Amino acid sequence: MNQLDALKQVTTVVADTGNFQQLAQYQPQDATTNPSLILKAVQQPQYAPLLQEVVQRFGTASLDDLIDRLLVRFGGEILAVVPGRVSTEVDARLSFDTSATVTRAQRLIELYQGAGVPIDRVLIKIAATWEGIEAARILEQQGIHTNLTLLFSPVQAIACAQARVQLISPFVGRIYDWFKKQAGSAWDEAAMAGANDPGVRSVREIYQYYKRFGIATEVMGASFRNTGQIVALAGCDLLTIAPELLAQLEASTAPVVPALDAQAAQQMDIAPIQYDEASFRFALNEDAMATEKLAEGIRAFAVDTRKLEALLRQAGARA
Repeated sequence: MNQLDALKQVTTVVADTGNFQQLAQYQPQDATTNPSLILKAVQQPQYAPLLQEVVQRFGTASLDDLIDRLLVRFGGEILAVVPGRVSTEVDARLSFDTSATVTRAQRLIELYQGAGVPIDRVLIKIAATWEGIEAARILEQQGIHTNLTLLFSPVQAIACAQARVQLISPFVGRIYDWFKKQAGSAWDEAAMAGANDPGVRSVREIYQYYKRFGIATEVMGASFRNTGQIVALAGCDLLTIAPELLAQLEASTAPVVPALDAQAAQQMDIAPIQYDEASFRFALNEDAMATEKLAEGIRAFAVDTRKLEALLRQAGARA
């Protein structure tokens, strides 16, 4: 059995891509997208026609509407391949506006339903700011399920649990990147690999807290830099993995041993934590890595959304 098949025995495997033509060979359960992945996809010849199609059909619409229609167009194609859910992201520029995030999420769901996609096959991705988590709380109460992304800290994870969000995506690789950069020449790659990887440790801590207190929110490790990080989180609820790493897992027959144990976590001596807005903001501020990576991630997604807008404007000018 290859590593990918072995991993599927203990964890739900999700593909992290906008390249839906790659999905079938890996047979993931779900798929996740973000503005950067969609931007990368529409610049490839096989996907450029989707952007052209959206512009031709809805060219008089606002840029916000065109962006959302493009995201939903990709999401629909992905759902024709995967049996489960697709995650589609709200504009990152709304990350500090609860009301606008709710409205934009509702619009995405409206577009999906207009395309014949059941609401339970879509997760709305929202940055795990305080405002984003509050938006997710409102959406979940409306039956719209959410995936809280750009999550780097147990602080964010606990607030998401309080909001009863469907799923969180802690970012393993970006946590690893931050600590590696901080260490500089003192970084010991071998010593910080596998279970010692700081990104892996963060997800494990979140997973253990959730299982200890019977929290229903799903934990989906994301943003991997290598297969070692993935294997070190075998047993996590879900793992979303880029196609390049899915290929590496498929090509390897090295053993996969479950590394996370829900039953063992239930016996751990962990104190429950509650956050209100003030204590959440202070606790997150105390975590330099999470504060920096959250801000950086929002900026990066905003940049790529603007690039998508520019491509849509160019296509509209040519139409």
